[in-house]
Amino acid sequence: MKATRNLTALAAVVAAGIAIGPAETAAQGYPNKAITIVVPAAAGGPTDTVARLIGESMGKTLGQQIVIENLGGAGGTVGMARVARAPADGYTLAVWHIGQATAPSLYDNLRYNAIDDFDSIGRITDVPMTIVGKANLEPKDIAELLIWVKQKQKDVTYAHAGIGSAAHLCGLLFMSATKVEMTAVSYRGTGPAMTDLLGGQFDMMCDQTTGTTTQINEGKIKGYAATTLKRLKVLPQLPTLDESGIKGFEVSAWHAMWAPKGIPAEASQKLVAALQTALKDPKVVERFASLGTEPVPPDLATPAALSAQLKAEVAKWSPVIKAAGVKGN
Repeated sequence: MKATRNLTALAAVVAAGIAIGPAETAAQGYPNKAITIVVPAAAGGPTDTVARLIGESMGKTLGQQIVIENLGGAGGTVGMARVARAPADGYTLAVWHIGQATAPSLYDNLRYNAIDDFDSIGRITDVPMTIVGKANLEPKDIAELLIWVKQKQKDVTYAHAGIGSAAHLCGLLFMSATKVEMTAVSYRGTGPAMTDLLGGQFDMMCDQTTGTTTQINEGKIKGYAATTLKRLKVLPQLPTLDESGIKGFEVSAWHAMWAPKGIPAEASQKLVAALQTALKDPKVVERFASLGTEPVPPDLATPAALSAQLKAEVAKWSPVIKAAGVKGN
């Protein structure tokens, strides 16, 4: 009889444990497992750098590991399509840049709607860009480079990170402003492109300071000019294109975070809060500064601000891309 009572009591305890388990799990709320940030470009590039810095800090705030998944190709559209199709549960995110705004104009058969298929989390940073060349490129400065590209035209090889990437857009504007037509070399990201630039495989490119600052300062590549209207604190030796005679030339690569459309309100709120905390993280601020950029202010790191930014940028770049007559593959 005693054994029967003990077994009955044990069964009750086990049953109670089974019943409590799922309830306890549900009570934990979001997030209760690892989160993936998809970077629609190869590892080692500027967007990858931004995503890893932000992801590490956000993971600490959220109490979960954040895994970076690099998925380059087709100007970032392969990776963004992956995110658009992912479950809207807050466990798959994207960190991408201005390419989200150019894709609708570049790709006739885009596999997602750049505005309607995503929930905005917030902007991260606006990264300046630089005109750089291989270490042994003939021109010594931007004045000589402008003369040289006009003389050489299509003999100049110019790399970018895919149709619609920030590097591609910068190149389009540079060629339009200087009235030259260089030969483009397309890569699956600026990381691989930088590797080949260091190896002298092509002549020049326009890349974000997050990818060029260290290489310029170490003398591994030549820095010619900044694409901002004011000189960069991190690279004060570089003149701007504006002061070099290409008046009004200004390009930056803003980065932001998105999720699949329809994630739970709890997930959205916690992600926004974690992002804003990360943008104040001293480690992030210091690392961004060393790369020539800084976090956006809190009022821009919001879903509303990012949604407005994206719509404005789609409208801005559409006529530029149409006039250039370029299309993604």
